[in-house]
Amino acid sequence: MMSLTVAFEQMVQKQRDFFVANQPFSLAYRQQQLDLLKQVILNNEAVLTQALADDLGKPKFESYVAEIGFVLHEISTTIKQLKHWLKPRKVKTPLLSQPATSYIHSTPLGVCLIISPFNYPVSLTLSPLIAAIAAGNCCVLKTSELTPNVSRVLKQIIDSIFKPEYVTCINGDVEHVTCLLAQKFDHIFFTGSTEVGKLVMQQAAKNLTPVTLELGGKSPCIVCADANLDIAVKRIVYGKMLNAGQTCVAPDYVLVDDAIKSDFLAKIAKRIQILYGDDARLSEDFGRIINSKHTQRISKLIDTDKAIVGGQYDIEHCYIAPTVLENVELTDPIMQQEVFGPVLPVLSFSEHQDILNIIHSLPSHPLTAYIFSEDNKTQEQLTSAIQAGGMAINHCIQHLVNPHLPFGGVGLSGIGSYHGKHGFDCFSHKKSVLKAATWFDLPVIYPPYKHKLFWLKKILK
Repeated sequence: MMSLTVAFEQMVQKQRDFFVANQPFSLAYRQQQLDLLKQVILNNEAVLTQALADDLGKPKFESYVAEIGFVLHEISTTIKQLKHWLKPRKVKTPLLSQPATSYIHSTPLGVCLIISPFNYPVSLTLSPLIAAIAAGNCCVLKTSELTPNVSRVLKQIIDSIFKPEYVTCINGDVEHVTCLLAQKFDHIFFTGSTEVGKLVMQQAAKNLTPVTLELGGKSPCIVCADANLDIAVKRIVYGKMLNAGQTCVAPDYVLVDDAIKSDFLAKIAKRIQILYGDDARLSEDFGRIINSKHTQRISKLIDTDKAIVGGQYDIEHCYIAPTVLENVELTDPIMQQEVFGPVLPVLSFSEHQDILNIIHSLPSHPLTAYIFSEDNKTQEQLTSAIQAGGMAINHCIQHLVNPHLPFGGVGLSGIGSYHGKHGFDCFSHKKSVLKAATWFDLPVIYPPYKHKLFWLKKILK
């Protein structure tokens, strides 16, 4: 433990020395590093795709759309927009400070630690890295030990293009994370469970290190009586079964209006059969759970008496069938934790207040809430009343891929947000700068103060 701690101390110090010696990294340098990252990803697309299949059983389409293609698009957008993001933003200056001009400068934080999860090991490692590089920081990446193949490839990629004093990648276990968190970083970006997020924040507090925590939570999917039911079912199944349900913004449970519950259940059962056949383990389009431990946890949440679809599982082969449970109660085990798997519990409501009562009865604010309704008033009422990190109306997950929207949680589902310009801001300090003129000096601010209070009140009214 001691030798690892010393090694990490030296690593962080080298990055800090490099940061201080080379600040500020120029626009051209940042764009060049991002372009290098883009090219090496393109060159290793097949290798990354295979690693994702080996670790998670991800279909090629999902590997590209949610991992590789997602990252490539984010790099391209960042390179194009970075010059604009870096420009100081002029703001108003009050009369008492005149004559002067005021600006907000985006400056880098320094040496940052990024800890990524297993479920989207490429995009959730590289997306925050893109933002950190764009903002002008040095970075240490800690990839997930649960995806050894992807972690190995990511380390090879990072080591091949970046100096270790600029960006370095660490593959390791809990001991490595513990030693990393003991170091003094300028920012820690963590994606993972709420429980681990609390531990990360506790360690960060010892050094007063600011954190961004991208956590989880039970994200409700609300299906109102006036919803386009065919579209709702298609998009809910898509959002839930993507990556075998191992998506932080996957619909965790459905709240469906009593009036359409029977139709909804019939349609969702049919939709799952159409997409994955009678046995989803034979489908090329359905992934696997990360390991047997997580598979066993999810299997214990399945009440086979309530399963109208699926319910089968194979612990050894990390398989959980696409499953829908009906007549679920708030007291059922599946409603006491985030599912993070392809099991969808369905509850019903009769009044809109029932929706709010159920959501608010759970221990944390949802990371995302989904509303399926054709009525603008209903959409507005629920959007205003539900406290969630983000929301989507009549779709699932698509708000996540919009780089113009901040992505993050609220309360126990997360602290801070990123993506696109919001990611750049996440890894930047907003430095306030006032530039005063010398051709005039406002006398009212200086002693003696006699007879000046009247004029001060006029200025500051």
